[in-house]
Amino acid sequence: MKISYQWLTRFIQLNETPEELDDLLTQSGLEVEGIETYETIQGGLEGVVIGEVLECEQHPNADKLKVTKVDIGAGEPSPIVCGAPNVAKGQKVIVATVGCTLYPTSGESFKIKKAKIRGEVSEGMICAEDEIGLGASHDGIMILDTDLKNGTPAAEYFDIKNDHVFEIGLTPNRADGASHFGVSRDLKAMLGRETSFEKPELPLKTGNRPIEVIVDNYDACPRYSAIVIDNVEVKESPEWLQHSLKAIGLAPINNIVDITNFVCHGLGQPMHAFDADQIEGNKVTVKTLPKGTKFTTLDEKERELNDFDLMICNETGGMCIAGVFGGIKSGVTEATKTIFLESAYFDPAWVRKTAQAHTLKTDASFRYERGTDPNITVDAIKYAVKYIQELAGGEIASDLVDLYPSPIADFETTVKYKNIDRLIGKQLPKDEISTILESLDIRLEDKTDEQFRAVIPPYRVDVTREADVVEEVLRIHGFNNVELDEFNGADYLADFNEKDPNRIRRTISDVLVGSGFEEILTNSLTNPAYVENTDGFESSDNVNILNKLSEELGVMRQSLVFTGLESLQHNINRRQTNLKFFEMGKVYSMDGEKYIERQGLSLFVTGNKQDESWLQESKPVDFHDLSAVVYKVLNKFNISNFVSEPTESPLYQYGLDIKFNNKIVAGLGKLKGKVTKLAEIKQDVFYADLDWAALLKAYKTGLEYQPVPKFPEVRRDLSLVLDKKVTFEQAKNLAFKTERRLLKRLNVFSVYEGDKIEEGKKAYAINFILQDENKTLNDKQIDKVMANLMRSFEQELKAVIRK
Repeated sequence: MKISYQWLTRFIQLNETPEELDDLLTQSGLEVEGIETYETIQGGLEGVVIGEVLECEQHPNADKLKVTKVDIGAGEPSPIVCGAPNVAKGQKVIVATVGCTLYPTSGESFKIKKAKIRGEVSEGMICAEDEIGLGASHDGIMILDTDLKNGTPAAEYFDIKNDHVFEIGLTPNRADGASHFGVSRDLKAMLGRETSFEKPELPLKTGNRPIEVIVDNYDACPRYSAIVIDNVEVKESPEWLQHSLKAIGLAPINNIVDITNFVCHGLGQPMHAFDADQIEGNKVTVKTLPKGTKFTTLDEKERELNDFDLMICNETGGMCIAGVFGGIKSGVTEATKTIFLESAYFDPAWVRKTAQAHTLKTDASFRYERGTDPNITVDAIKYAVKYIQELAGGEIASDLVDLYPSPIADFETTVKYKNIDRLIGKQLPKDEISTILESLDIRLEDKTDEQFRAVIPPYRVDVTREADVVEEVLRIHGFNNVELDEFNGADYLADFNEKDPNRIRRTISDVLVGSGFEEILTNSLTNPAYVENTDGFESSDNVNILNKLSEELGVMRQSLVFTGLESLQHNINRRQTNLKFFEMGKVYSMDGEKYIERQGLSLFVTGNKQDESWLQESKPVDFHDLSAVVYKVLNKFNISNFVSEPTESPLYQYGLDIKFNNKIVAGLGKLKGKVTKLAEIKQDVFYADLDWAALLKAYKTGLEYQPVPKFPEVRRDLSLVLDKKVTFEQAKNLAFKTERRLLKRLNVFSVYEGDKIEEGKKAYAINFILQDENKTLNDKQIDKVMANLMRSFEQELKAVIRK
């Protein structure tokens, strides 16, 4: 949001430099991201001065050139060769001195240099109006009628005033600061000065052009104010108004539209001026239209309306999308003679939903979505009428319409002084607290020595609780003014936590990066449609955003999967298809009335294992590529006695749940096509979700070292024919249950399914590693262990041992 320094001075007296205001605004919560200089004439005529032609002679080598000597107030007169037909001795002229840069009305800028023109020295340039950006005429040089001294800067003669424009990063909660008047209210509190907001009285009605106004939906439009002005003259705005708008990046259109923009950015109240002759039936109705109704907006684009789009209508149809965008026939043109001036308060949720549905972001919707002041609509009309009559003439042709059946009440909350001191970290004088709050238009009632009741105007939409009031006090008092005691200290130095979450996080990140993964950071706000369209999630568990920016960012994420898929889709759409991502982030949910916040780790693998190469064939990633990394991560937590079993999560087409102490600490598998389709991803995606908090809790500190065994390992192989429903994990667990001491590890080195064995069966070829740490195993011991293992497989798993 852009705020003009000069425009601010319309509302508050300022003696501070732009840099000083930068600090003040940032401290108050209106963070200044940058300051730009706006020049009414580009370059500000720097280096351009008033001069006097002392001599003017014909150029000896050119018929159309003159050789002049010009006094520019710098001692010796400057020789200047001039080609203008109207140059003559004794004239006061505009001179561009050597070294300055000119910005002409058309064409590229150029620098004035000392030169020789047809053999004659020229040290400067006598200028026409188009050459310094003041107009379009190039018929001859500008001749001035002035008594100003030679050498006087031309900017002083033309009364050129530059402006400084602040770029403010306005946060969604600071709707009260979305205007020059709103910013001046913060400066009023910071500087202890009064703001001046002119509230003129409406002139008497002299015309007779009433227009009936009906509001069908007061939930969407709690207040609607309007007036009719007849016999206006639509024309170009004066320079002061054009420059005010240009300074903040707006293009002037005509005096009527420019005044509505001037009020919008000045007071924060969006307005719309309708051509009254286009209001069929002399009747305006605020209502919704049937879904699918066609409506053409000012950008000449035909749109299909939703049944939740609030419209400003005449008797035959819509004229304007309320609070968002005007219709093609509702605008003011040079032919307009009568205007219907609207100033309304629309409900933020209605405007936000409509603006998002039509992907329209306008100055009006920007303010209505965040919440405007319902009590300023009539004052804004009076303010606008004053300027309209000054710049466009006209007469009041109707009574002021102000439909406001249920006024929006002030917010009220009880504030205790002890809580102010506790939250700020220091005790503030009660008089200072009162002064700050009253300067912010917050009334203090029912005051006692312990507390007071704060009465907050509706335009401060973010101040509804005691903590919000304390925040208002603190930001005006100044965060930098909360002193730290130089003797702060502690008589106890805590031990370092054995489980350092940050160190563990860095370790895991290093492992994943070393495995070819890249870290992503995604938005915690997400689309509620993901949960609605995915099994295993409940919309009732969503943490909803009260002051949401859009419907697509309306809830806190319940899982890292959806925002991660969005990141995959963003890269895949840019032809980056072989991806390995990980994210460490928080997820949020509701458990009844209780908010749940959980830290998670997500892994995503998709595409091929490596890029195409002549060295080796490129193969798609599979489940085992992901599971290998997951087990590598678990090993870094020094967790060994975990159990894996087939997952029942509806997210996966197939996968595993990994449990520790009977609690799922990780789930992994291939995502269902229904899930990836939500992010418009067509290729397979393998996903793992690790419970970071549970893993941290299970993390084992320290390492246990064992000497290298002195006695050799022994390997024995078995081929088991099992039912397809039996998993390797079941076979593994049974093996360790049968032989706990000598069996060290086992591994599948071949899996077969085909016509060589019975249908519904599969064959595992498994190697078993046996070792006694105290002696060398003999054949008798080995055979006994293998016999026990085969017996267990046959009895428990109904396995057939292929010998």
